[in-house]
Amino acid sequence: MNNKFVYTPGPTSIRENILLARAQKTTNPDIDKDFFDFYKNTCEKIGKIINTKNDVYILSGEGILGLEAACASLTEEGDRVLVIDNGIFGRGFADFITMYGGEVVYFSNDYNKDLDVEDLKAFLEKDNNFKYATIVHCDTPTGVLNNISEICPLLKEYNILTVVDSVAAMVGERLNVDKWQIDIALGGSQKAISAPAGLTIVSISDDAKISIKNRKIKISGFYCNLSIWENYYENKSFPYTMPISDIMGLDKAIDNILDEGIENILNRHAKIALATRKAIKEYGLELFLDKGYSNTVTAIKIPEGIGALNLSDYMIQKYNTLVATSLGEYMDKILRIGHMGENARLETIIYILNILDKSLKDLGFKGDKNLVELFNKYYN
Repeated sequence: MNNKFVYTPGPTSIRENILLARAQKTTNPDIDKDFFDFYKNTCEKIGKIINTKNDVYILSGEGILGLEAACASLTEEGDRVLVIDNGIFGRGFADFITMYGGEVVYFSNDYNKDLDVEDLKAFLEKDNNFKYATIVHCDTPTGVLNNISEICPLLKEYNILTVVDSVAAMVGERLNVDKWQIDIALGGSQKAISAPAGLTIVSISDDAKISIKNRKIKISGFYCNLSIWENYYENKSFPYTMPISDIMGLDKAIDNILDEGIENILNRHAKIALATRKAIKEYGLELFLDKGYSNTVTAIKIPEGIGALNLSDYMIQKYNTLVATSLGEYMDKILRIGHMGENARLETIIYILNILDKSLKDLGFKGDKNLVELFNKYYN
């Protein structure tokens, strides 16, 4: 199991220094005051990376925990919530909203392109009575990237709180939480941050805190209640026992990011993503998206005669290489290249493109071009 070459859009590869950090002797995070400082320092370092002075929390649970916690904390019975829907995960926010009694209103666009901000403007001119809106930064199943730098300020013009799922974008795409007026920004440890799965990152604005405080009805449940984190540092009391080894690993991953420099990381992702897309198209395959490409995920249409599931099965059986298809109706249509975090390195993208090239031809793809050679042509 451990010998597989894994190239998925999260979880991603993990550096050895992160694994070693997780192996260190730990303390009792419930009562050791030094750990409260360590945790807070890690949160503040994350805040620098995502450009916010808002409070940042690390929650014990995979990224979905953050999505549900945001909806659970903001939603009251009968609240109208705008779900911006141009991807599977974007639409999926509705499940959490209705679970907590909210009324969902969709703003839907095609799934093969990024959100049209002008269309959203026209929609909001007619209907803007929403408590908050949800939007996915990068919708992982298709790799579409939405322009939240324009979307969130537009929503805030109508006093609509903004909840952004940046799990598949954070660190691989630019994120300026304060400037873009994001009330709740959500990330996950296992994507471009390249730490082990199991942690959610949440930043929360004063506006969101006020909305939560002014609720008429208490939040249902405890674990998905963001208000339980208020004053944790001042009181030296966490809501629950923190997964200390996971947080030590995350802290080391954040240090890796700061050491490399976020601008260098963004440029690395952009360069690899662009060369990959160009190579795929010249090779003779189609990209799923018409526009709005993310720099963390590339979604490739696989010919029906081969099939994405058949291709991914073949790659694991023949080459011991684990890749991901997509979700829902795209499960057998799309193969996803997750060039994010530590996967967005020259040596790893070269390897996966070589295996993809061999596998496609083994399964009958007709073409006389070489994916790696094409990538190298554009990677300059």
